Amino acid sequence: MKNLLILIIIAGSTVLGQDMRQNAFKSLFSDNKASMIGDAVTIIVVESSQASNNAKTNAGRSSEIKFNASGALDATALPNVDLGVSSGNEFSGSGGTQSSGSVQTKISATIDSVLANGNMRVRGSRKISINGEEQTVFIKGIVRPSDISADNNVLSYNISDAEIIFEGSGIIDNAQKPGWLTKLFHWLF
Repeated sequence: MKNLLILIIIAGSTVLGQDMRQNAFKSLFSDNKASMIGDAVTIIVVESSQASNNAKTNAGRSSEIKFNASGALDATALPNVDLGVSSGNEFSGSGGTQSSGSVQTKISATIDSVLANGNMRVRGSRKISINGEEQTVFIKGIVRPSDISADNNVLSYNISDAEIIFEGSGIIDNAQKPGWLTKLFHWLF
C-alpha cells in the first residue's frame, strides 16, 4: 500500500507538474503586464486636435508730382501753368483657417515586436458594422513599458510614431461622394 501511495504521488506530480522556466518571467508580487510578442494591450484613443491660422496683409504706395508756374511781365499777364501727376496703389488682403477634431474609442492591440531598448511595437484593428455601414479603426506605434498600466491599458498620446486611421464605407459614405456626372464636369471645367 505504501508503494502504491508513492507511485500515485510520483505519477500525479509528473502529470500536474509545472515547468519553472515557463513561469520564470512572472512575478509573484506584481501585476502581469504585457511585455512579450503576442501579448494584448488595450489602447484608449483620446485624441483631439485644434488648429487656427490667421493672416492679414496691408500694403500701400503713393507718389505725387506737382509743378506750378505763374508770372507776369509788365502789364501783360502770362498764362498760369499748372501741371500735376499723382499715382496710387493699395492692397489689402486677409485670410484665416480653423479646424478641429476629436476621437474617442478603445481598441485592443497586440505586441508585434520588442525593440532592443525594451520598447514594443503594437498593432491592432477593429471593424464595426451597423446597418450596412462599416467603420474600421487601425492603430500602430511604439509603446514604452512604463506607459503600460497595471491593467494593460495604454493611452494613445503615449504612443510614439502613432498611426491612427479611421475608414468608413457604406450607404452614407457613398451618398457623400459626388456622382460620376459631377466628377466629369469638375474634370472638364
